[in-house]
Amino acid sequence: MSDWTPEAGNPPVSTPDEPVGGEPAAAAPSFEPAGPAPLGVVRTPTGHAAVDARLERLADADHLPADGHIEVYEDVHRGLRAELTSLDARPAAAVPGPPGTAAAPGAPSAYDNTHDHRS
Repeated sequence: MSDWTPEAGNPPVSTPDEPVGGEPAAAAPSFEPAGPAPLGVVRTPTGHAAVDARLERLADADHLPADGHIEVYEDVHRGLRAELTSLDARPAAAVPGPPGTAAAPGAPSAYDNTHDHRS
């Protein structure tokens, strides 16, 4: 700043250090990345507890810098794929064993009626 002062009767003149019009100088642009900020995306519950838990995991990305989002998104994607895959899987049928013993799941039965063709 300058020690120069205008003479009486003369309007003030800005010096090269001072902005014109008495406005404060704008801050120098920052090239640093902005901090994490919530996106404000609404996550509507689906009614399927496992899927809803995965979708809620997306909220973790709101508190991470952008380069941390991919880990959260990949985790949610893996979980949702697993949930969808489990919907397509059929429950394993229990195969009966000899009387008085428990059959191991998937063990062949003594009587196989898969080719029982009746007319």
